[in-house]
Amino acid sequence: MATTPDSLEEVTLASLSTENLYRELLSRIGEDPTRDGLLDTPKRMAKSMAFLTRGYTMDANEVLHNALFDVEYDEMVIVKDIEFYSMCEHHLLPFFGRAHVAYVPNGKVIGLSKIPRLVDMFARRLQVQERLTREIAEAIEQAINPQGVAVILEAQHLCMMMRGVEKQRSETTTSAMRGVFKEQQSTRNEFLSLVRRNS
Repeated sequence: MATTPDSLEEVTLASLSTENLYRELLSRIGEDPTRDGLLDTPKRMAKSMAFLTRGYTMDANEVLHNALFDVEYDEMVIVKDIEFYSMCEHHLLPFFGRAHVAYVPNGKVIGLSKIPRLVDMFARRLQVQERLTREIAEAIEQAINPQGVAVILEAQHLCMMMRGVEKQRSETTTSAMRGVFKEQQSTRNEFLSLVRRNS
């Protein structure tokens, strides 16, 4: 079967290790990957990227496994100021900040430590902040079918700080409001008030 230059390149790239790809990248930006300070950098980069994108190997059902409890409680549950770190899918630069997550139970609650784990799972993928916000809300909806769920993310993006417009003090806020948080202004206002308190 005949091969085209494109298919040859694909075969060649597929045969390279992640470390070799990073070594080639270092060469292409004008560095010498054989110099002392960079000898182990491709290995460190591969290990670092695997850690930063480990969310791809995780599943929301597994994260929440054995942490869903039947409880007669129908008031708001909030976990706020959850630190998160993610990678912008457009430039592969970090964005980071705080997540505030709330829900009103409908007979079932989530173990509190699992909410930050859920945030981390979605954050440790190539992301845009808008989708990250939505995915957290949808995962909670699917897990416990609450009366409502609300998620607010506040983040700084290095793709805006280190490059492009180079604005150092800008912060991006996104929100997802579902159920009673969207339908009832009083519930939404209570959530916003509690998030802002002592922030």
